Amino acid sequence: MIRVLLISQRAEVIKKYEVLVGKLRFEFAAMSDVGLISDYLAASNCGIVIFDILSGNIDFKSVINKCRALIETSALLFIVPEKFCDRELIKIANGFLFDGMCDELISGTISMNVRMRSSLEKLSDTNRELADSNYRLNALYSTSSQFAGTLDKEKLINYMLEGMDKALSYSLILTLSFCTEDEPVLLINSLYELSPELIDALKMRMVLHYKSLFNNEELPYPVDAASLKVKKFVKYPASRFNFTLFQFDNMFSPISLGDNFFGCVEIFKETPFSTENATCFQTIAQQVSLPLKSATLYQELKDTNHKLERLERLKSEFISIVSHELRTPLTSIKNSLDIMSSGKCGELTPAYEKFLSMAKRNALRLSGIINDLLDLSKIEAGKMDYHFKDMDINSVIEDVKNALSVLVKDKGLKLVTDECMELPKVHADSQRLEQVLTNLVSNAVKFTPEGKSIIVKSEFSNAKNLHYEECFAPVMEKLDGNYVVVSVKDEGIGIAKENLLHVFDKFAQIENSLSRKVGGSGLGLPIAKQLIEAHKGAIWCDSEEGKGTTFYFAVPVI
Repeated sequence: MIRVLLISQRAEVIKKYEVLVGKLRFEFAAMSDVGLISDYLAASNCGIVIFDILSGNIDFKSVINKCRALIETSALLFIVPEKFCDRELIKIANGFLFDGMCDELISGTISMNVRMRSSLEKLSDTNRELADSNYRLNALYSTSSQFAGTLDKEKLINYMLEGMDKALSYSLILTLSFCTEDEPVLLINSLYELSPELIDALKMRMVLHYKSLFNNEELPYPVDAASLKVKKFVKYPASRFNFTLFQFDNMFSPISLGDNFFGCVEIFKETPFSTENATCFQTIAQQVSLPLKSATLYQELKDTNHKLERLERLKSEFISIVSHELRTPLTSIKNSLDIMSSGKCGELTPAYEKFLSMAKRNALRLSGIINDLLDLSKIEAGKMDYHFKDMDINSVIEDVKNALSVLVKDKGLKLVTDECMELPKVHADSQRLEQVLTNLVSNAVKFTPEGKSIIVKSEFSNAKNLHYEECFAPVMEKLDGNYVVVSVKDEGIGIAKENLLHVFDKFAQIENSLSRKVGGSGLGLPIAKQLIEAHKGAIWCDSEEGKGTTFYFAVPVI
């Protein structure tokens, strides 16, 4: 209801304005006593205040000064003579009414100021709502930024509570959390202190809320109100809430994402929540769910990595221990076989020689596997010894060619070398490079049919000019500068493109009939890969099934 207050002592003016204001259906009051005026303005929201300047016994400036705070939102009109000029009143006046003004103009002026005041109030309300919305948006943005900055679940829950405090100014928040500790915990963030009885009631309330979310289905986490752990945070312990807290306005939301359930939250506030408050509350509760899921996955990944690292250490220790334990008896076996083969233990029949030869081959094969296991164990433990020096890589090729000439000849193959004679030197361990090349040539011998050739080639190349399959790109793109490249090309069974990268996996055996026939530990190529990487180089291959395979390794030049 619009209220109009006329400050005047003139009866005829009071009567006239009472009639005009009544026709406009506004509430009307008239008075002249300063004390009554102040009390009336304090008790009511007065839309229009009309000052009758022609009432000579009233000090209007004194009234205005005394009631300045009470008339800030009121429209101020002044009844003045036609020739009137008071600069101070002109500054504060919303309009002037002349003593001889017609009734229609007076009514129109009052109505216009009422409408103007209403528009200003709406504008003020809109600005206030916009300011509140902007504040909430800033709070949401700040909270979202905090969510993005951590994978710590306890911090995420605390950021959620801080965001709700900034945006909603709660009286109390209950958070039933299943993700911040090893057991369910009820976090109570309260403005004031709570009695033990009220805390028990809040525990029961939250547990019932939680169970109601699943409609008698199996709960993701068992929880009992009597044994539920409570962590309480009170801002102002000097005051205390009582059971009237349950009469406050409240909102409730689960904290979940898909099948991942992290808890639930309920917020209480003494004043009613608006629709925007509800939206903000739900948004924050939903926003925290995604980083909580990420934090859960991160923790699971971390735990799994710890387990895998432990298993890897145990495996390496086991391999090392077993390899050392096998080497001693194997040495005795090999020595015994050598003595028996020499005839010192008696005459050898053809059948004995056949079985002794078979035993020696398998003892030699087993010795190679044990050596591979020991090398792998040393490399993974970082205990492999390297003796780097400036060297010519062609000398390694010649040593390997001489060492494997008998093996190549027995298999009916031809080993060809194509060495670039003007290669720059490399800083490397010649023994380890020989081990790598021996492994590559031995593999080529295994998988190449009789009558075919194996070509070992050395050349100089810049990293930008190296050719490789796409699967090796992540490794090869890291190379920079000039390299000496050694390749071993065979005419064997070849490898399918999808298996190229896997040939360097530990214990890998590419499935085909010939690979199963020749066997092997599956450790030679992984060892070669790690030895070349220790030289800051790279190893890779390309192949075509049925036509052969080429293995390459590159070592940086000095």
